[in-house]
Order: sequence, then structure tokens, then C-alpha cells
Amino acid sequence: MRPLSLSMSAFGPFASTQVTDFAALGTNPLFLINGPTGAGKTTILDAICFALYGKTTGDEREGSQMRCDLAIDSLMTEVSFSFALGEKQYRIRRVPEQQRAKKSGEGYTVQKPEAQLYCIDADGSEQLLVASKVSEATAEIEQLTGLDADQFRQVMVLPQGKFRELLMADSKDREKIFSQLFQTQIYRKIEDKLKLQASKIRNEVRDHRNKRDGMLLSVELESDEALYKELAELEPKLVHAQEAKERTKLGLLEANKLFESAKLLVNDFDALDKLKQTASDLAGQKESVAQRQLQFDKGQKAQQLKPVLDVSLARETEVSQAQDSLLQQQAAKQSSEQALALSQAKFDTLAEQELQLQRAQSEEQKLVQLVPQLQGLDGLQKALAQATNERDRAKEKGIKEKGSLEALSAEKLAAEKLIPQLEKVAGELLNAQQAVTAQHDLIERYRQWQQANIEVSTTEQALTLAKEKGQQLRTRFIEAQTGNRQLQLVWHRGQAASLALQLNPGQPCPVCGSVEHPSPAHSEEQLPTEEELQQAQRSEEAANEALNQARAEYSGLNTKHQEQLKRLAELLQKIGDSSRESIENLQSQLLQRQQQLEQANNAAEQLTQLRNQIQGWQSAERELHVQLEAERERFQEQQNRVSSLKGQMEQACAAIPEQYRSLDILQGAISQAKGRVTELQQAINTVRESHTKALEQDSAQSAAVAAAQASVTQTREQSDRALSELNEQLASSGFSDKQALTQALVSSEALKDIANEIAKYQQDCIANQTTLTQLNQKLSEQEKPELAEFESRLASIQTEQQVVENEWQTIQSRVTQLTQAQKQLQDADSQAKKLEDEYAVLGTLADVANGNTGNKISLQRFVLSVLLDDVLLEASHRLQVMSKGRYRLLRKEERAKGNKASGLELEVEDAYTSKVRPVATLSGGESFMAALSMALGLSDVVQAYAGGIKLDTLFIDEGFGSLDQDSLDLAIRTLMDLQSAGRMIGVISHVSEMKEQIGTRIDIIKSSMGSETRLVLP
Repeated sequence: MRPLSLSMSAFGPFASTQVTDFAALGTNPLFLINGPTGAGKTTILDAICFALYGKTTGDEREGSQMRCDLAIDSLMTEVSFSFALGEKQYRIRRVPEQQRAKKSGEGYTVQKPEAQLYCIDADGSEQLLVASKVSEATAEIEQLTGLDADQFRQVMVLPQGKFRELLMADSKDREKIFSQLFQTQIYRKIEDKLKLQASKIRNEVRDHRNKRDGMLLSVELESDEALYKELAELEPKLVHAQEAKERTKLGLLEANKLFESAKLLVNDFDALDKLKQTASDLAGQKESVAQRQLQFDKGQKAQQLKPVLDVSLARETEVSQAQDSLLQQQAAKQSSEQALALSQAKFDTLAEQELQLQRAQSEEQKLVQLVPQLQGLDGLQKALAQATNERDRAKEKGIKEKGSLEALSAEKLAAEKLIPQLEKVAGELLNAQQAVTAQHDLIERYRQWQQANIEVSTTEQALTLAKEKGQQLRTRFIEAQTGNRQLQLVWHRGQAASLALQLNPGQPCPVCGSVEHPSPAHSEEQLPTEEELQQAQRSEEAANEALNQARAEYSGLNTKHQEQLKRLAELLQKIGDSSRESIENLQSQLLQRQQQLEQANNAAEQLTQLRNQIQGWQSAERELHVQLEAERERFQEQQNRVSSLKGQMEQACAAIPEQYRSLDILQGAISQAKGRVTELQQAINTVRESHTKALEQDSAQSAAVAAAQASVTQTREQSDRALSELNEQLASSGFSDKQALTQALVSSEALKDIANEIAKYQQDCIANQTTLTQLNQKLSEQEKPELAEFESRLASIQTEQQVVENEWQTIQSRVTQLTQAQKQLQDADSQAKKLEDEYAVLGTLADVANGNTGNKISLQRFVLSVLLDDVLLEASHRLQVMSKGRYRLLRKEERAKGNKASGLELEVEDAYTSKVRPVATLSGGESFMAALSMALGLSDVVQAYAGGIKLDTLFIDEGFGSLDQDSLDLAIRTLMDLQSAGRMIGVISHVSEMKEQIGTRIDIIKSSMGSETRLVLP
């Protein structure tokens, strides 16, 4: 990975947006990041690490804690980082959680963390890979770089206080880092695959054994021999039961056949009795059927006369309707005569109404002639009112502007008096900013010291618990070891007795070969089984493994405790006397300093605002003087115009009556006059139209009465003819009168139902008589049998058959169960043998691959140990140069104590003493050189093996101050050699010698308003 550009906004000590163009440093540069303490040198590495993974290089501060206190509220904290991976370029932007000003309204809201990842094309365009989700962006970065945050910090960034982590990592941690760098997960997968397959086969063998025992248990037998014996005993019993079953089955069939025949004969006799009863019932229905036949005949005749009856009834209805219509027309005629008389009376008054209309039209004409004169008067009134208002407004505005001018002068004078005091307060801004920053750092170190205290206490408690646990596990191990040895002793003593139990008369002894056995050995103690021996051995091994694990945990906790105590002492030294104070007091002091800073900031802002306001007030004062003079001239002009308009208005009022001098009142009078004219015209027209309509309605009603009288006469004649025809038809059809015909009428559906009822009765009579005759002939020579005798005999035979069937079924089920169990046992034995043969191969491979053999080195760790040897060769080459041939890094090949993983621990060979010792014994400067050599050697080997990761950039944060002048020169020479080999090397240091020897720099400039970055090129 190669950095291209870094943009930081309100991040760390950088209050504004700072852009660092790494591409401008040149190809494969060796550059220095230089600046005073606290300026923000390490923050550049923090920003890169935060942009990629959301964490800082030291992992001591969260992203939400990186906001700059000096930044303005409108500038959001964010980092944008562009970098190259091979031929591809990417850009990631990350925003931490922070408080930001609301977009609308006052106050603040929480900005959620977000991240965007882009792929930069060759033409400079960007393609979005991750939209906003932080976890997705981090996962994608890990996929692209092949490193997580911890691994990135260990192999690409050597931050302050982290030099020794890669160097001091144990086998487990180093295995995790190396497996990711060299992509050796395939070997871990092989280990897991073999372990899984071996475990699967072992479980399957155990399951098969349990299954076989379950098979015997399911048939309630203890051994295969008992199964074979029971099968042999059951075979003759099954043959005998089968023969008895066949005999009883034939007897049951015969008895069932006789019973069914008797049952059918009884059913025939019962049916005969039912038919005789049905014939009697049908004979009783004969009279009612005859009545229904008579009703059917009358109904058919009535249906034939129904059209004639309908015509007669229709004519009678028409006569009634014509008479009702005549009565209605006569009533309407009387109403029209009354309306005509009333209309004539109103028509006689038209002459007087026309005279009133002429007078109203004359009055309207006079009022209309006054409108033009009144409009001129109204215009004069409006002009006068407007001129008066403008004059008054000019007067008020002049008074108001005069007051504003006086108030403005007073405000300007008061502001000029405040300036000296604000200048004094604003002068303390720089000191207040430095005090707040120092107090922030003190509180952060105080919290780290408190956390270190808690961690020390927790570790001490864990040490106590681990010690107690170790003592308990040691006791358990001694008990398990003693028990195992006692069982082994008993087993060895009883081997002769065990062999004696296997001797048979006449057969040679497997020990001495004699065929005579006069005094076979015997044991007084009960011999342990093989399973008990194995269980005791496993218990001892498990107890030993738990004890070793507890010892390793105690040793690790003790080492951790010592490191924590060292860190606690360092932190206590940094905070000094502040450790005696509480965090609340420190925060209270911080709050006071922040308030002082806020007061200084406010004073500076107020000072700037006041000076700007005074300039504005001076300009406004001059403008108000000009405006005041203009308003005075305008007031005099409007006063002259008001006087002129008053004279014109007095002349116009003399020509118009006083009651009509308002245009609204005059328009109202004209409207009333027009309304009166319209009202009179409408009244005259209404009277004339009503009289004409009344004449027309009276004439129409006279014609309607005559037509109604003619209709009544015509309908009466038609009704008489229809009644005469109906009476003739009734006489010829046998009906006495119209009422008799109406009673005989039924619907077509009813006639159809009656016909169906008569036909069904006739069919039932015929069918019943036919079936009765047939059964009489069939049963003429038969007698009705007694079914109880047949049922008793059949039940007896069924009982006997059920007993025989149950006996056969019991034997058959047992034989089937035993046969199936026999086959399943044979299949299980075959499968178990196959699995045991397979486990003999895979189990051994799994133990070797997973490091369960003597040296405790797994397959992946073995591969990594070979790779680590290559890394150490490269690292030792550089370390020997920097240490002037004294040190060389080696891999520890001795097995670790207990069950702790081994094979990847490091040691250092000291040429001065010719001894090999742990890397932890190196001094601070020596550790830095060893860590630097390790990182550089690791980078070379990773790329040489093409593990998919290209480490072409390295950042080193401090550490050079721990070197003497010669070691410093050698370290710089090593970095220059590395640069010439195609690597970008960034060094963070404030050592003056580094600044003199490295011309390409990124200088961090510190100020009270925040730090800034600047590129310095040779």
C-alpha cells in the first residue's frame, strides 16, 4: 500500500482542513515528519489508521475523541485518505461520531459515524464501493490490504510505545499475524479438516458401538449367542402355530357362510311384511286421490275460461278509471274559473301602476345627472386626504429619524468606552488555549492512570485466583496419578491369573508350553478392566494438562502484572502531584479554564464586532443627517398642496345637495330608484302574463271535461259487451256464476303438482303389488329361521380363531424381530470394522497435523516456522549492521512448558557474550533496532513469497531518540538503503540530527489557533 493524499478536517490539533500530498514527495521517498511536541506528528499516522480502520495507531483514543476543540462548529471532523494498491487506486472517507450544529434551529445533534470507499479509475473518476456503513468499509479495507487494524499497526506502522509488541509476541499471536501475511490459512484448514474427519470417525465408531448395544437391548438379549439360541427354539413352535391358524380359518369361513344365508332369508320375510303393510296404506288413500282428480278436472276447465274472465275484469277497471278522470277534470274546471276571476280584477288596476312607473323613471334621471359632479368632489376629497396623510407621515418620519440619530450617537459613545476593557480580556486568549490543552492532556493521563490502577488490581485478583486454582489442580493431578499407578500395579499383578483363566486341559500353556496345568495362578484382587485402565490414564493426562495450563496462565498473568506495574509507574510520573486530586477537581479546573477560554474568545469576537459596528454607526449617522433634511423639504411641499385642495373642494360642495355629497350615498339612491322602476315594470308584466295564462287554462279545462264525459260513455258500453260474453261461457262450461269460476281457478304449477301426485299414487300401487306377488312365490315353501343359533356358533368359532391367531402372531413377531436384529448386528459389525481401519490412518494424520504429538507443533506453525526463519535471516542481516555485528535474531526451537503452543518464539544471540537470551532482555534502543529490523525483514519475505500483500510503505514513530549517534547513523543508512530498493519510508521524530540528514519533510506548525502542515522539499 502506498499513500497518495491525506485530508484532515478538525482532527486532533488541526482546527482547519489540512491536505498532505504524499505524491508530491516523489517516488519512493524517505521523508521526515517534524514538529514540536504536541503539534500533531503522530496525528498524521492516527488519521491514516483511522481512515482505514476507524482506530488510531495507539488504539488509546476513539475516533469520537479526535475532534479539535479549536475548530469552528460548522466544520465537521472527517478524514479522507487516497492510496494505491498495486496498479489500482482507492479513496476512503470516514467521519467519527460527534456533536454538530443542527441544520435548522438552535442547538446540537449527534452525527452518526459513516464511511465511504471509492475505487479511482484511470481517468480520475470514482466508483462507489461502500455507501456509508462503517463495518462494511472496514471489512472491505481488510479484504483489500489483507491486514486488520492490529496487523497494520504491527507491520506497516511502528507507533510510539509499540516497538516491542511485534518483537515480544508469543507463538499464538505471531502465528495469527504471519498466517495472514503469508496466506497460510490453507494449512490451518487442512488441520481442521483432518481433525474434523478424525473426530467424526471416532464419534461414528462410538455411535456404532452404542447402536449395537442398543440393538441387543431392544430385543431384551445380552449376547449374539442368546439370539441364535432363541431363534432355534422358536422355529418348530412357529410351524405348529401356522397349521392351527389354517384349520381355524377354514372353520370360520364355513360358519360365516351359513350365517349369511340365514340372514338373507330373514330379510326376505321382513320385506314381505312391509309390502303387505304398504298395500293396506295405499288402499286407505284411494278416496283422497279421487277428490284430487275432481279438483284437477275443474281446474283445467277454469284455465280455459280465464282469458274471457280477464277481459271482463279489465273493462270494469277501465269504466272506474274513466269516471275518476271525469271527476278530476270537473274539479280542475272550477279552479280555472276562480283563477280567471281573480286575474281580471288585477288587470283592471294597470292604468294606475303605469302612472307610478313614469314618476319613478323621472326621479332616476335626476339622480344620474348628479354623478359626474359628485365624482369630481370625491376626487378632491381623496386628494386632500392623501396629501394630509403624506404631510403627517413626513412629519412623523422626521421626528423618528431625529430620535434614531440621537440614539445612534449614544450607542456609538457607549461602544467606544467598552473597547479598552475588551482588548485587555482578549489579550489572554493564547494563554487560555494553552491552559485548556494542557489540562485536557492531564485529565487524559489521569484517566489512563486510573484505568492502569484498575487493571493492576484486576490482574492481582486474577493471580490470586490462578494460584488457588493451580494448588487445587495439583492436588487433583496427584490423586489421579496415584489412582492410575495403583490400577496399573493391580493389573500387572493379575496378568498371570488372567492367563490361567484361559487354560484348557490338554492344550499347551502360551507361556511355558506344558499341556498339564497342576497349579494355575489366581488373584486375590479384582482385576481392572481395559476401559478402567484407559479411564485412569485419561484422568491423569487430563489433570496434568489442566495443571500445565494453569501454570502457563499464572506465568502469563505474572508477566502481565509486571508490565502493568511498570506502565502504572510511568503514568504516575507523568501526572505527578495531580494523582492526589480527584478527577472531579481536575474536570472542575478544566471547566474553569474552558470558561476563561470562552470568555477570551467572546471578548475577541465582541471587540471585532464593536469596531465594525462603530464604523457602521458613523456611516449611518451621516445618512440620517441627509435623510432628515430631505424630510423637512417634503413636509413643506405637502403642506402647500393641502391648502390648495381645500379651496377647490369648497366650490364643488355648493353645486350638490347636502344629502348627496357622498358618492356612495348617491349611488345607493340611484340603485333604489332603479330598483323601484324595475319593480313596477315587473309587476305590470306579471299581471298581464297571469291574465293571459288564466284565459288559456280555463279554455283548456272546458275541452278536457267534454273529453272525459265521452270516455265514460264508451267504456261503459265495452264493459257491458264483455260481461255478456262471460255469462254465455259460464253457462256452457257448467259453472253457476263468476264466483264459482274464480274458486275453481288454480295455477298451472298447482295443476302439474296434482297430476304428478295422482300418477305417483298409481305407480306405487302397481310396484307394490308386483313385488308382493314375487315374494309370495319365493317364500311359499320356506320357514323363517332363528338367527341367534347361527350367531352363537359363529361367535364361538371366531373366539377360537382369535386365540390361535394371537399365538401365531406373537411367535411370528418375535422371530421377525430377532431376524432383523441379527441382520442389523452383522451390518453394524461390518461398518464398525471399516471405520476403525479408516481411523487408524486419519487419526494419526490429525494428531500430527494438529500438534498433538511430542513437539506440540501444528502443520501451519511448522510452515510458519520455516517462513519465520527466512524473516529472521533478513532481519538479522540489518540488525547486525545497526548493532555493529553484535546481535542476531533466532527462532527458539525448544518445546514450551506445559501445553503452550511453541515453535515461533524469538531469541537474540549476543556475539559479545556468545550466549542466546530472550528478546525481552534488550534495552529500549536495542529493542527499537530489533523491531525495525524485524519489520523490514518481514516486508522483504512477504513480498518475496508473493503472499498477496505488498508492503511497500513503512511509518516509524519515534524511537530514534533512544539511539546513540553511531547507531542513529547506521539506522538512517539502513532506511536509505531500503528507500533505494523501492520503499516509501516515513519517520516521525523531533531529533535535530534527523532533520539535518533528511531533507524531505512534512513540517507541523503549531499555533494558538491550531496546527498546520507544510511540505518541505530539497
